[in-house]
Amino acid sequence: MKNRKVPSLKIGDLEINPPIIQGGMGVRVSKANLAAAVANEGCVGVIAAVGLGRFEDHPGSEFVRVNEEALRKELRKAKSLTDGVVGVNVMVALSNFRNLVVTAAEEGADIIISGAGLPLDLPELTEGSHTKLIPIVSSARALQIIYNKWKRRYNRTPDAVVVEGVKAGGHLGFAYEDAVNGTTPSLDRILLEVVHAAHSFEHPVPVIAAGGIFDGEDIARVLNLGASGVQMATRFVCTEECDAHQNFKQAYLDATKESVVIIKSPVGMPGRVLGSKFVERIKMGETVPFKCKYKCLKSCDPKTAPYCIAEVLANASEGKLDKAFVFAGENAYRCDKIVSVKELIHQLSEETVCHLIKAAA
Repeated sequence: MKNRKVPSLKIGDLEINPPIIQGGMGVRVSKANLAAAVANEGCVGVIAAVGLGRFEDHPGSEFVRVNEEALRKELRKAKSLTDGVVGVNVMVALSNFRNLVVTAAEEGADIIISGAGLPLDLPELTEGSHTKLIPIVSSARALQIIYNKWKRRYNRTPDAVVVEGVKAGGHLGFAYEDAVNGTTPSLDRILLEVVHAAHSFEHPVPVIAAGGIFDGEDIARVLNLGASGVQMATRFVCTEECDAHQNFKQAYLDATKESVVIIKSPVGMPGRVLGSKFVERIKMGETVPFKCKYKCLKSCDPKTAPYCIAEVLANASEGKLDKAFVFAGENAYRCDKIVSVKELIHQLSEETVCHLIKAAA
């Protein structure tokens, strides 16, 4: 086993080994420090573009500029710290989506990963760059729509696709009732359907599994189902290099299985969070009045939203948990210590090789 390695994830001319993409975590949870540390281990480090700049300290007219400048700063910092692969996660649901995508491409991001909607115009926004484009989907149908649109309009196909299951943290691409009642299809089922679709295209697309991937056993399982790699976010919170406040990380260490819950987000999607006094208050109907200065999300209606989710998530990353909740994957309660990124990825690699060997025996 000592000389065995997990297979590489190949995205165009990029080779990633171990085949792990660190998931983008906003607001300000995965920035340059974490992304560079992950990239230095041969994986893909990802900066989450949402809310990078201190938008809460600026009036609405400054929102786009502040976040653009912050993204440029974080990308340049990450690239100064690593020669590895650095990506940016940009949500389609953001009101400044187009601006952030253009900025990421201009700054030479190796990869742009985009979900929370269908990124149908992503090739147009990155034309002329060498940036790889990876949409996030939760069904084979969504991939088919993106593939057909990109191929027809831009003669471009996705460089890879992330298929995200319901066990992921943060906002989920499923109906609230289905997510809560457990009636959504499993990641394995969705993965098989997406792999089948991705391999049937004229230009086959590598598939990356996400949502609930916690250890090497999970990685080996999805690789054996046809995935070319995995995206993981939750495990990278409890690392020394994670950019979030120590209180944020401690919330993971203190979590129990029962404290990982799904709430209705003001943006109209279910969200998986760690239970807290703040969560209990909003579940009871408490509101936090606010005046929206920037309209950061296309789907958010400030007139009816019970609180500003952007400010809540900014508070969380800064450790102000009495005014916030912490996004987390279903397995967050299994995190039991803070480790270095190097140690974590070494452990995941060893576990994956072990379980691949067992499966092949």
